[in-house]
Amino acid sequence: MDIDIVSVFPEYFDVLKLSLLGKAQDNGLVRIAAHNLRDWTHDVHHSVDDTPVGGGAGMVMKPEVWGECLDELLGVKPGGEGSDDVAGATADANDTVLIFPNPSAPLFTQRDAAELSHAGRLVFGCGRYEGYDARIPEYYRARGVDVREYSIGDYVLNGGEVAVSVMLEAITRLLPGFMGNPESIVEESYTGGNALLEYHQYTKPALWRTVAVPDILLGGDHGKVYRFRRDEALERTSAIRPDLIQALDCKQLDKADRKTLMALGWDVSQAHPRRAA
Repeated sequence: MDIDIVSVFPEYFDVLKLSLLGKAQDNGLVRIAAHNLRDWTHDVHHSVDDTPVGGGAGMVMKPEVWGECLDELLGVKPGGEGSDDVAGATADANDTVLIFPNPSAPLFTQRDAAELSHAGRLVFGCGRYEGYDARIPEYYRARGVDVREYSIGDYVLNGGEVAVSVMLEAITRLLPGFMGNPESIVEESYTGGNALLEYHQYTKPALWRTVAVPDILLGGDHGKVYRFRRDEALERTSAIRPDLIQALDCKQLDKADRKTLMALGWDVSQAHPRRAA
């Protein structure tokens, strides 16, 4: 997978050379290039922002600079100023996805990560200040580019760099060959059609500072271990993310799942669980 990141702080992404993502780059599984948006400016101050039209606090990132940068990276041939003619102005690569973090956008999910892991190339744009001019994603969508805008949570960051790092971790770890043991991602939180939060994990020693690993995990009965973990996942999800319980398909729940959910106060007689009256 080829990944390009545009930021006014490209050095921020030096951290991507570490750990598994660094190994993936060394092995040629992933190519990551961070670009400085200011390289596409032409004024002495390398300005990338201007005051918001209509007034308001802060500064907004200018479309002219982003346009020159993305035209080059995406292979888009720009039309004339004010032209609506998009003929001959489409992007060269059909398997490229352009992504902008945006706190006002739909929430980025594990399903999005899985979908994007199949793209041939990802181009991320990191906003700063009050964000980027809204015409930027609109322009590139009109020219055949697959443009996505995502939020990573209900909070605001200083810039898009942190959000891009989060999305990159979620996406690249799903690439075939990225994880040393691919089975390690099978039962993780949010994985699969009926997503649940993951059960608690433990390691040795069995007793640490008077706190013991649950006895059932030490008995060697794999069936009982599975049921214990499944019930714990249901309990944690019910307490922390009841919205995920409500999204479960009751037809895919086994008898033990139904019993556990009923004990937790859920009605499982319909298509999806709902709080019992």
